Amino acid sequence: MLKNIRLVMVLLVICGIAYPFLMTGVSQVIMPAKADGSLIRNESGEIIGSELIGQSFKDPSYFHGRISSINYDAAGSGTPNYSPSNEEMVERTKKDIAEFLKANPTIDKEDIPADLMTNSGSGLDPNVSPQGALVQVSRIAKERDLSEKSLINLIDKFTEGRSLGLFGEPRVNVLKLNIALDELK
Repeated sequence: MLKNIRLVMVLLVICGIAYPFLMTGVSQVIMPAKADGSLIRNESGEIIGSELIGQSFKDPSYFHGRISSINYDAAGSGTPNYSPSNEEMVERTKKDIAEFLKANPTIDKEDIPADLMTNSGSGLDPNVSPQGALVQVSRIAKERDLSEKSLINLIDKFTEGRSLGLFGEPRVNVLKLNIALDELK
C-alpha cells in the first residue's frame, strides 16, 4: 500500500508539476509570443485581442467573422452539435442570412460563403475564408468611403495559405484585417 502511495506521489510530481513547468519554460524561451497567447497589442501596448480567438464585430464599417453561439467566450469553448435538420438551427440560420443580406444588399443569398453562416467547432475561430471577406467589401467600401480595389488588396495582403502548404484552407484573420482597415485612413 505504501509503495502505491509513493508511486502516485512520484507520478504526480513528475506529470503534474515538473513536466508542465518544463514545457512552459521551454515554450517561453523558444516562442514567447505564442506561449503568451499570440496577443495583439496597439501602439500604446494595450492588449486588443489574440490571433487565436475571434471577436464580435457588429459595426458595419468592419469585416465580420464567423457566427459564434458562445459569443467568442474562451471560457465556454464549444458549440451546439445540431444537425442541419434541427429546427433551432434552421431558424437561426434563416435569421442570420436575412441579417447578412440586409447589411449587404449587393450580395445574393447564393453567394454567401458557408463559413459566415456556420459556427466553428470551438466557436472561437478568428478566421474567415477569403471569399467570406470579399463578400463584405461593398458594404465596407460604402461605409468608409474607400475604393473596393483598396479593400480587395488588403484582403489579399492578409490572406494566409494552407498550413505547411497542405493543411486547412486559405484564411483571413478578421482582427488583423480590421486593424489594417483602421490604418488605411
